Amino acid sequence: MKILVTGSNGQLGSEIKALSSTYPVLEFVFSDLPELDICNFALLSDFVKENKIRAIINCAAYTAVDKAEEDVETAGLVNASAVGNLVSVAEEQDLKLIHVSTDYVFDGTSHMPYTENMPVSPLGVYGTTKRKGEEFVINSSAEAILIRTSWLYSTFGNNFVKTMLRLGNERESLGVIFDQVGTPTYARDLAQTCLDILSKSERLDTKGKVYHFSNEGVVSWYDFAKAIMTMGEVDCLVNPIESKEYPIPAARPHYSVLNKSKIKADFGIRIPYWRDSLKECIDKLMK
Repeated sequence: MKILVTGSNGQLGSEIKALSSTYPVLEFVFSDLPELDICNFALLSDFVKENKIRAIINCAAYTAVDKAEEDVETAGLVNASAVGNLVSVAEEQDLKLIHVSTDYVFDGTSHMPYTENMPVSPLGVYGTTKRKGEEFVINSSAEAILIRTSWLYSTFGNNFVKTMLRLGNERESLGVIFDQVGTPTYARDLAQTCLDILSKSERLDTKGKVYHFSNEGVVSWYDFAKAIMTMGEVDCLVNPIESKEYPIPAARPHYSVLNKSKIKADFGIRIPYWRDSLKECIDKLMK
């Protein structure tokens, strides 16, 4: 089966690329701007036909959460309209589709891990546009699923783990928010899950089409930063601060813990604990 991976230069796409050789039953086509603009339906449709694509993993997204508050049009094109194009192509050409979404579709007011059927309520432009993209998948007739994830990091690209290691080596102390709680996700673990689903599932016959995936456990950004410093052997004092002490354009959910029971049950997936995956990532970064 030939798989198109969109947004292949990002964290998740890069992890899929790194894992691709371990899935000999799958053949891959990796694409990103400028070679393929998924916002252009005609170009996308022709590309899929010409390359005989049978499945798509959509890793493309506008993820600059604060910038999205001003750049509404671009965020909408990438996070919503482009997803609509992918869904239409999947319907027309009978493709499998895995679309990756975000915990930002929730407002963070829950005190219990979010299940797939809990009401959504995005806080800002990023979450709102991602939700619009979700609706294309949910309402489609395609053999498609969406996977919401949270706090993504990787050895590739820019992310919280790399930022903490860099700043920790530059400064004697840092202030990190302690009143926002969630679960980090090692992009390599999510990449492996996507590939396992496509390689082992004859059909994506999904009863609702929405799944949640993050690593196991619960942690604040402050505790996450503390763990990064310890594992990275960085001598930097991390101080807990409140969200109101770090004003930013876009509001963040204060509680972003996702319930993963459904994806584990439906696909037989075992999810690693966040500290174990963080250690694996940092060990790679320190080599």
